[in-house]
Amino acid sequence: MSDPVKRVLLAKPRGYCAGVDRAVEAVELALEQHGAPVYVRKQIVHNKHVVETLEERGAIFVDETDEVPPGALVVFSAHGVSPAVHAQAAERELRTIDATCPLVTKVHHEAKRFAREDYDILLVGHHGHEEVEGTSGEAPEHIQIVESAEDVGGVTVRDPEKVIWLSQTTLSVDETMQTVHALRERFPALQNPPSDDICYATQNRQVAVKAMAAQCDLVLVVGSTNSSNSVRLVEVALQAGAGASYLIDYAREIDDAWLDGVRTVGLTSGASVPEVLVRGVLDRLAEVGFDSVEEITTAEETLTFSLPRELRPSRASR
Repeated sequence: MSDPVKRVLLAKPRGYCAGVDRAVEAVELALEQHGAPVYVRKQIVHNKHVVETLEERGAIFVDETDEVPPGALVVFSAHGVSPAVHAQAAERELRTIDATCPLVTKVHHEAKRFAREDYDILLVGHHGHEEVEGTSGEAPEHIQIVESAEDVGGVTVRDPEKVIWLSQTTLSVDETMQTVHALRERFPALQNPPSDDICYATQNRQVAVKAMAAQCDLVLVVGSTNSSNSVRLVEVALQAGAGASYLIDYAREIDDAWLDGVRTVGLTSGASVPEVLVRGVLDRLAEVGFDSVEEITTAEETLTFSLPRELRPSRASR
């Protein structure tokens, strides 16, 4: 009797979203047009491979703008920055390219609008994440960060009738809504954002994982540990019934022990992960008998974003 087939269920959509694609291309074009070095504040996207590849081409990643030489060119990452960072860059006479994801920019605009209207803004997100720091910086006197439903008891507002929630774009949809539900129990008049803050790509990748997780003995998520949306995919896979789930940057990180007794491996990747890393995992799995690959498609993504305005004229002339 032949052995049962070992198979891979490959999630689609996976990998690069439109905002990441735009941000990475922005750094690549800046290097082409201006030459090295090009400074980048924080990681352009949260992926080890992408950052190392751009470093090899002449990008220099820094934590703060005061590390950039006066007058030099700096790219702001896809996660966005606060007005204070823009002001610091102007003081140092830095040339800037803003690669903030347009969906993050949308949340910034929402924060500014509701601060002008004197709302208390409850920002669901993770303390210390660059995106949350950037959004909070738009209206620090109006914004409180709420990490989870457990934090809701400590929230205080000036007027319970004038409260709105916004969110970090890369969270788990389910966990965010649990937090919002707890907030609404405390503040029944809590308003929703004008449009969904959790980005389409984050939601789509979670839906794709949910569609296959229950069939999988193991789900591998390609992504870096500082990538919020990648970490969430591991959690979503486990909650949706996967036997086990692990986050890896590279195929070489797969532990052979994870594959003991496994017949179905689910595979996906976070929104900041290039497809070449997924292909590397597929090759590694094929070496140990997982050579049947079935793509599980739950959505087709066609959205694209135009490049930062600082790069558009040069691009048109290429």
